[in-house]
Amino acid sequence: MKNVTYRSNTVPAFVRGRQHFALSMLAIGLCAVSAMAQAPGQVRLASEAYPTGRAETSVILLERFAPAEIRAGDTFDYTIKLTNLTSSEVSDLILTERLPDGFAMSSMSPEPKSSSGGTATWNLGTLKSREAKTLVVTGSAAMVGELSSCATVTFTTQVCSKIKIVQPALQVTKTLPEEVMLCDPIPMTVSVTNSGSGLARNVVVKDQLPSGWTTMSGQSEIVFQAGDLPSGVTRQFSVDLKSANTGTFENCVEASEDGGLTARSCASTRVTKPELTLTKTGPNLRYLGRGAQFEITATNVGDAVARNTMLTDFIPTGLRFVQASDNGQFGGGRVTWNLGSLEPGASRTVTVDTTAAAITTVTNKAEVRSVCSDANAEAMLEIRGVPAILLEVIDVEDPIEVGSVVTYIITVTNQGSAVGTNISLKASLPDEESFVSGDGPTAGTATGQQIEFAPLPSLAPKAKATYRVVVKGTAVGDVRFRISMISDQMDSTVDESESTRIY
Repeated sequence: MKNVTYRSNTVPAFVRGRQHFALSMLAIGLCAVSAMAQAPGQVRLASEAYPTGRAETSVILLERFAPAEIRAGDTFDYTIKLTNLTSSEVSDLILTERLPDGFAMSSMSPEPKSSSGGTATWNLGTLKSREAKTLVVTGSAAMVGELSSCATVTFTTQVCSKIKIVQPALQVTKTLPEEVMLCDPIPMTVSVTNSGSGLARNVVVKDQLPSGWTTMSGQSEIVFQAGDLPSGVTRQFSVDLKSANTGTFENCVEASEDGGLTARSCASTRVTKPELTLTKTGPNLRYLGRGAQFEITATNVGDAVARNTMLTDFIPTGLRFVQASDNGQFGGGRVTWNLGSLEPGASRTVTVDTTAAAITTVTNKAEVRSVCSDANAEAMLEIRGVPAILLEVIDVEDPIEVGSVVTYIITVTNQGSAVGTNISLKASLPDEESFVSGDGPTAGTATGQQIEFAPLPSLAPKAKATYRVVVKGTAVGDVRFRISMISDQMDSTVDESESTRIY
């Protein structure tokens, strides 16, 4: 930067106004004429506002004061006054006074920095806003005439400004629960903070979810728009996620902004799941009225606690509930057990006792349910009846004469609970009797002393079938009429006889 000196009649227009980020050096000059006179006292002989000529738009006001006239040889003072017209400091203020020819200087106040060859220079330093400084020169003139002197002022004006240098910084924090069950949502929170200074512009947070993870709406990538982030400001985002698989997963999130800043944060979550299995065992066959006990075992083969575990056994039609172990509660055709919590690897076994109440095949179903898991099991049971068939035979007449006939009534009664099938009857006559006729639900055939009826296809429980065999007494004796029966449900024959006296 250089100093430029302007005389009072040559100030350029472009100097006017304030220039930013630079120092302006101005040099100004003023010349004035003093006339010799006898009157004491000083008057303002000249003034100039620099650089515009107008006090309201200039920097320095330079004024000269002296007596209007002085007697030759008398000592007198003349004064130079400088005033800062601005609201800012003016620095490096230097005033140079060229003393008049024929002027004998006796003193100067304040003392100049230098004085030689008819020129005096004052280094006035800094002039505060609206401050004025005055210089007084004292001397005399021996010759009659005019004294002409000029003052030159240089100064520096500066306009200062501050530019704030900032450096934003991104911090991102991701939080996930340490452990969560597979069927539960996974709450995730992401916080992004501008921990530096200045504005982080257009902050974007991206999260590429682990394989098998999505948002509740099915997205595998999440983008959070944080926008412009002032210094010290934090924005937080929350979302629920879900996982399709169990295991330990690391999930990372990255924040970025237009200025190239990035930040990254990762968190790990273990996804677990209780996994219940259920087995049910019981008899394959029971006869009507007999007891049937079922054993039910619930096992947690997963890696999480099965909480609020409830076991239910549904009693089907055809079975009648008797009792249950482990405080099982019966009502509404079902037995319920509250098993509480099942730790991984734990099992609980209960039993339920029933009675076979109807001839049928039943499916006894059970289910176990807990938070995040369930299982089912069933057992088949065939309930059969017992065809208890009673065989009876009586003679209608007893005794009889030789040559007379006697009728034997054969009654087959199913006293059991199941249908009897293919019931066959065979009668055997003693030698003292001969076959006359036979009838019943099936046809009978006589061969010698043997009578055989065709098999009765079925006989329902509590039903009866009646047969009649008519024979003739042929000889005197105490004889036995014998009948035998067999069916599909019998392993051996049932035999009956009836005695008859013939005379």
